[in-house]
Amino acid sequence: MTPAKPKESETRSIGLTNGFQFGLLGGLGVLTALALGNALITLANVVTYVALAIFIALGLDPVVRFLEQRFKLRRSASILSVVLFLLVFLGALLWSLVPSVTAQTAHFIASAPDLLSSVKSVEIVSTLDAQFGGAISRAIDSASVFLADSKNWPSLLGGVVQVGLSVFNGFFGALIVVTLSIYFMSSLAKFKEWIYSLAPASKRTKFTLLAEEIANSVGRYVMGQVSIALINATLGFVMMSIVGVEFSLVLACITFCLALIPLVGSISGAAIVVIVALTTSPGAAIATAIYYLIYMQIEAYLISPRIMTQAVKVPGAVVVVAALAGGALLGILGALVAIPVAASIMLIIRQVWIPRQAQS
Repeated sequence: MTPAKPKESETRSIGLTNGFQFGLLGGLGVLTALALGNALITLANVVTYVALAIFIALGLDPVVRFLEQRFKLRRSASILSVVLFLLVFLGALLWSLVPSVTAQTAHFIASAPDLLSSVKSVEIVSTLDAQFGGAISRAIDSASVFLADSKNWPSLLGGVVQVGLSVFNGFFGALIVVTLSIYFMSSLAKFKEWIYSLAPASKRTKFTLLAEEIANSVGRYVMGQVSIALINATLGFVMMSIVGVEFSLVLACITFCLALIPLVGSISGAAIVVIVALTTSPGAAIATAIYYLIYMQIEAYLISPRIMTQAVKVPGAVVVVAALAGGALLGILGALVAIPVAASIMLIIRQVWIPRQAQS
C-alpha cells in the first residue's frame, strides 16, 4: 500500500513551523555573535595586557638565559636580577626626572603667556596672520590673556582630572603588564611544553624547533627595537643639549618611549621635539628639524635595517609593510607585534611550505 498523502492544511502547518524554527535559530545565532563580540570588546584590555606581557616575557627571555649560562644562575635568580635591574633603572630615572619635570612645568606655566606672544614673531606665523586678517594674532592674544589671569586656571581642573585619571589608568595597566610578564617569564618553560604537547607526536619535534626559533626571533626583535630607541633618545638628548632646547631630558624619555613603536614612533617623537624647540627660538626649531630629517634617514637606511636584519632576518621592505599593516589593523600593539609575526610567517614558509612544494 502506498502511504497516504498529507492534507494541504498539514503541509502548510509543517512549512510554517520549519520557517519559524529556521528564523528562531538564525536569530539565536545573531544574538550569540553579538554576545561574543561584546565579550571580546569588554575583554579587549585584558587581551591586550596578556599579549603585551607575553611579548615582553619573550623579549626578556634571551637576557634571562644569558645570565643562566654566563653566571650559572638558576632561572628564578636570573629573573629576579633582571626585574631588580629594571626597577632600579626606572626608579633612578623617575627620581632624576620628577624634580626636573616639576621645576620645568612650573616654569612653563609661568612663561606660557610670553611663549605664546613670541610665536607671533615667527615669520611663518606673521605671514599667515597677514593673510587671515590678524585672526591668528587675536587668538594668541586671547590665549595669553586667559593664561596670564590666575583666576582662569581653576577652570582647567576638568582637564587636569582627566589627565590624572589617564595617568592612573596607565600606571595600573603597566603594573598589571609587569606582574604578568614576571609570571610568564617564570613559567615560560612549562607554558612552552604545554603548547608543544598540543602538536601530534609524529610532528612534535619539527614543531618544537620551529616554535623555539620563532620565540627567539621575538626576543631578538624586542632587544633590537630597544637598542634603536636608546640610540634615538641618546643622540636626541645630545642634540637638544647643544641646541639649547628646554625640557631636553623629558623629551629624550618621550622620544625613547615613542621610538619603541616602529616607523611612526620616531616621526611622532621628532614632531614633538620640533614643536617644543619652536617655543625656544625659530633657529632652534630649524636646527632640530634638520637634525631629525638627517637622523631619520640614517635610522631608516642604516641603523634599523642592520639591527632588524640580524635580529629577525626580515627584509627591509617586509618590515615597512608589516609595521604599516599591523598599525592599521590593531593600532600601537599591532605595530609592535607585526614584525615578529612577519618573521614567523616567513620562517614557516621557508621551513614548512617550500620543502613540501619541493617534494610534490
